[in-house]
Amino acid sequence: MVNVLVLDDDFYVGQIHCRYVNEVAGFHALEPVRDLRAARRVLAEEDVDLLLADYVLPEGNGVELIRETDVDAVVLSAVAEAEVVRSALRAGAMTYILKPFAAEELQDFLRRYARFRRYWERDKVSQPELERQLRSLHDVAAPGSAPSQASVSSTSGRILEALEHTDSAMTAMQVSEAVGTSRATAQRHLAKLAESRAVTVSLQYGSTGRPEHLYGMG
Repeated sequence: MVNVLVLDDDFYVGQIHCRYVNEVAGFHALEPVRDLRAARRVLAEEDVDLLLADYVLPEGNGVELIRETDVDAVVLSAVAEAEVVRSALRAGAMTYILKPFAAEELQDFLRRYARFRRYWERDKVSQPELERQLRSLHDVAAPGSAPSQASVSSTSGRILEALEHTDSAMTAMQVSEAVGTSRATAQRHLAKLAESRAVTVSLQYGSTGRPEHLYGMG
C-alpha cells in the first residue's frame, strides 16, 4: 500500500484530493494536513511514501517542504508562473499539476507512479530501462501508460488495476478470475488494451507446445 499525505490549506480541497487518492487501488490517503508544521510532524511520525503539496500555504510554501524531505513529492497548485513551477522541479518534485484538475489527471499519474515505484525493487538499473521508466512516468501517451478512466470501460479499468498490482504477467483466465468476468470478456478487453499499448503481451509455451498469451504492464 502506498501511503499518501495531502497538504493543502483548504480543508475541503484536501478532502477531495484524498478521495481521488483512495479511489486508486493500492493507494491510501492519510488524514490531510493544512500547514507546514503539521506536515512535518506527520512526515516524522508516519510512514509516508508520497507527498501531494500545495504551493501557497500559511507561513511558507510546499516547495520548502519538498527541499527538506526525502519523500517522493508532487505539487498541486493553481500558481502557474513558470519560475515557480521550475523551482518546484528543481527542489525535487516529480511533477507539477495545475489546479483545477480532473480526478483522472491525478489518478493516472498515481498509476504511472505505482509502476515507477516497482522499478526500484532491484539492485541495479540499466540505462535503456531507466529512460523508459522516466518517460512512462511523465508521458501519458507512452507505452505502458494507463489510459484515463474516461477513455476505458469499468471492466477495462478493473483489468488495468489487477495487472498493476501483480508481480507477474497474467493469462486471460487469471485476469477474468481477478476481475470477476468471463474469459471471453476478459480476452476482448485485453485485446483492446494491447492494441492501445496500455498493456504488454508475451507468449508462454506450455507442455503441449501451444502458446498462451500473458498480459502485463511492461
